[in-house]
Amino acid sequence: MQVLSLALATFTSLAAGSTPAPADRDLTARLDAWYARAARVAPGAWGIAIATLDGQLIWGIQPGRPMIPASTVKLFTTGFARSVLGGEARKHTRVIGQGQLDQASGRWIGSWALELNGDPTLERSAHGGPTLAELASQLATTGIRKLFGPLNLVSADGRADASYPDVWSPRHRGRTFAPLIGALTINENVLSVAVAPGAAGKPARLVSESPAGAGELVQIRATTVTGRNTRLGFSRAANGGFVISGHINARSRTRWFTSTSYDPRALLEASWARALRQAGIEWVRADVISGPTPGLPVVLAAVRSEPFDSIASEVNRRSSNLGAELLLRWAAGTGDPGAQLTEHVRQITGELTGVRLVDGSGLSRDDRATPLSFISYLTRFPLLPAGRGFFQLLPSNGVGTLRKLAVGLPAPGVVRAKTGTLGDVATLAGYLGHPDGVLVISLMYNGARASRARQEQWKLFRLLGAEGVAIPGDSLGAGSQLGGEDRGQPVPPN
Repeated sequence: MQVLSLALATFTSLAAGSTPAPADRDLTARLDAWYARAARVAPGAWGIAIATLDGQLIWGIQPGRPMIPASTVKLFTTGFARSVLGGEARKHTRVIGQGQLDQASGRWIGSWALELNGDPTLERSAHGGPTLAELASQLATTGIRKLFGPLNLVSADGRADASYPDVWSPRHRGRTFAPLIGALTINENVLSVAVAPGAAGKPARLVSESPAGAGELVQIRATTVTGRNTRLGFSRAANGGFVISGHINARSRTRWFTSTSYDPRALLEASWARALRQAGIEWVRADVISGPTPGLPVVLAAVRSEPFDSIASEVNRRSSNLGAELLLRWAAGTGDPGAQLTEHVRQITGELTGVRLVDGSGLSRDDRATPLSFISYLTRFPLLPAGRGFFQLLPSNGVGTLRKLAVGLPAPGVVRAKTGTLGDVATLAGYLGHPDGVLVISLMYNGARASRARQEQWKLFRLLGAEGVAIPGDSLGAGSQLGGEDRGQPVPPN
């Protein structure tokens, strides 16, 4: 309660317009000059707060203004979920069976189901994670050689399905950054296939797929030609799959197509069938199960995700909307996720009116937060047990969404921050290592020149970090500060 009281006192003082902590006159002049230029090239609504690690504001522009935060919301989401779940929590995917194994034939007699629990890392060839092939291999080691029945899906928390969040704009539907969200998640509910030329006059060839088995959902109607340019189309089919049409030149390079999955169940079924075949298990997709189902359900096979901290770090580094939403639902359980996240941020920051969050990713335009709410959260949450090492969940300069800060700063680890971007939103919040102490920075812009605003935000971080130092691993916890000669060891990039 002492930490929360300090947070409330800090926010109340700043919001009331108290005089900021004295800053170096040269620094103040440079900040004033930067903002004059930024406001000129990117007119719109700006909210800015720059503070010391103890939450003392040293410079700002309307720091109490509620604004659309975009993906900087993920900073709050990972903090809240870590508070509830802990850094070592994992998600499990299982095969549940009720029945018995006929040892002679290898046939499972009874019912079985896949238990999906919204693991954002399940079956991702590009980024790693547990696979359905591992599940199928475990089944094979138990002696199972034949499964009967339809694909039944269950979840530890209820239905295993996925849907498009109501709070997201309909115009994002179908885009790969806005997939369907739910316990039914495979390869982030996105599929990719690649085709290459075949023999002249023959169809193009499928040469790669992600996840494994995704090619079963794709019809290739494109033909291989000579003497003409490649013109390929990728469209949805009536059965929920996709069609590749047109023609591909015989000397063409491999062409990739990526789409959000409109039917994750069909994608899962195709991938599961592939995994079973590779494990030597025959799956007879009958409408009914094989035989009676005596006894209690048992776990026939199980895989698990990486620890929570690893997932959260990736969510922030890649700004994964699906990952953020699944982390929030994992922590919130059956309650209202947005309301729980809002209450968590209000408790940490003491800001009761400027924060309202309806999703965990920041893709909703109904989210609101102030620059001060980010400052207060970033300075107070690391003091709590759940916040130890929290800054390491944020990407370092030059990594992920901060890749454009690879140049202009003296070393990796000078910045740990999260970006937020929508068509008319550019936000950036995080930490910057400085010889005189860690600066906590929140830059928020809502307006028609988001791209120009982002460029100006990069310039400010380069300005403030020109003589920056890598943030030591123990500098953002209780009882320690960065400053003076004791700067600790540099933090390696993510």
